Amino acid sequence: MKSLLAFEKGEPSNKWFYIAAIFLLFPALLINLGILTFIDDEGIRSLVALEMKLSGNYITPTMMGDYYYNKPPLYNWILLIFFNLFGFIDEWSARIPTVLALMGYAFTVYYFFRKHFSKENAFLNAFFLITCGRILFWDSMLGLIDTCFSWVTFTSFMLVFHFYEKRNYWALFLTTYLLTAVGFLMKGLPSIVFQGTTLIVFLIYKREFKRLFSIQHILSGLLCVTIIASYYLVYSQYNDLETVFQTLFSESSKRTVVEFGIGKAVMHFLTFPFEMLYHFLPWSLMIIYFLRKDILNLIKSNSFITFNLLMFLSNILIYWTSPQVYPRYLLMMIPLIFSSYLYLHQIHQKENTWQFKFLDKLFLVVCPLIAVLSFAPLFLERTASVPYLIPKTLVWGIGLCAATFLYYRFKLKRLLSLVVFLLIFRIGFNWFVLPDRNGEDYGDVCRQTTFAAAKLAPEKKMYVYRYTVIQPTNGFYLTKTRGEIIPRKMDDFDLDAVYIINPKKYPEVVYKKIGSFHVRHGRKIYDIGILK
Repeated sequence: MKSLLAFEKGEPSNKWFYIAAIFLLFPALLINLGILTFIDDEGIRSLVALEMKLSGNYITPTMMGDYYYNKPPLYNWILLIFFNLFGFIDEWSARIPTVLALMGYAFTVYYFFRKHFSKENAFLNAFFLITCGRILFWDSMLGLIDTCFSWVTFTSFMLVFHFYEKRNYWALFLTTYLLTAVGFLMKGLPSIVFQGTTLIVFLIYKREFKRLFSIQHILSGLLCVTIIASYYLVYSQYNDLETVFQTLFSESSKRTVVEFGIGKAVMHFLTFPFEMLYHFLPWSLMIIYFLRKDILNLIKSNSFITFNLLMFLSNILIYWTSPQVYPRYLLMMIPLIFSSYLYLHQIHQKENTWQFKFLDKLFLVVCPLIAVLSFAPLFLERTASVPYLIPKTLVWGIGLCAATFLYYRFKLKRLLSLVVFLLIFRIGFNWFVLPDRNGEDYGDVCRQTTFAAAKLAPEKKMYVYRYTVIQPTNGFYLTKTRGEIIPRKMDDFDLDAVYIINPKKYPEVVYKKIGSFHVRHGRKIYDIGILK
């Protein structure tokens, strides 16, 4: 009935916008997904997974043959599943788990928010997550742990509220502690911190702190500990545990005020909100909806929004006070704050407030401007080599113009139109920006020269010479190409083998150089040589 009434008033049914967004999602996330060289953390994840595959040891992660302690192995196992599924190991197969995790995360957002809000708002919150700047133009393109970890953590948040409302405490504690164990085996201590902060703050807010001493909580916590301990019990059969736990704790504390000092901590505290507003544009602009006198009453009047903001504020405080934080560490909290934006948006839209009119007019200016500029690739020298330049530019430009028209024409569908606009923009970004970025990227020089160096002397063993530092991306490309782990050699050198040598670190070493490759950080050149 609503759809028919919408058509009568000149507004199309929401379902056409849903279909358009879902249809555009796949090319937006998949086109040129594997084109860019790995960043360091991607190289680490893929190299550790690759060495597991080569060694047959899936319990004790290694990197260049040395034990790797910084992260537990679960995400490496996930990568291995996809490497084996596709039958090849490269940037695309390492990044596709991120894309699938993002889709699963978005569906989870929709599923839980549909229980409390309209289908439109649930859909919007799911796509707000996908189309915020940080994810759409960065994290959705990288083979990192964070999207999958955020999905696990966000699901835990939702289960706390969902089962608390049902007063099903067994389900609340069991499911969230199982997810805590999964999160720990993926990223370590942050999962424990999220679980502890969430339960303590929420139960104090509900004046049920005593639930932490209940049999349901104690046994669920013990189950979590048992799962984690079981892995490390097996691990201890291969390697000593002392260094593992020291590293896990240091990984969680190294970005705090203890490491960086009070000065940087204060500066970070002051600039952090503005940095986060930038990273999660355009939806973060809706923060202005909080500028009203009755904001607390509006929030308190909705228990689900109250819970979301309580979890957001309590969990983000750790990062707000930590001087070195990357936006990807916060992805599990983004739907929490976005839900409050959507909740307040409806109120401001109904009241036609200055905040609503400001954002409405802002996008009415920005969208046409971007749509016109989208035809620029036809006239730029840097995009002249893009295959099918003219049809791609026309499809992109016309698509953005069409989305802009929808935004202008249908006032009740403007957020949906903006989602469609952003997905179309990402497709053009894939077509024009990513190839140009790769062509100008020194990382691609490192990748190509590393591939070439790895193919030298295939009949000989290859080693890393002493303390030559191998950057993770180089390590991955070397290992992948040679099909074997390249360990470090400290002494008892094999004169029939080839060695990776940093000539600036070891100028006294005598060797016959047979090749070299570029290293991204420091723009160094490492040699491949045979010792004399």
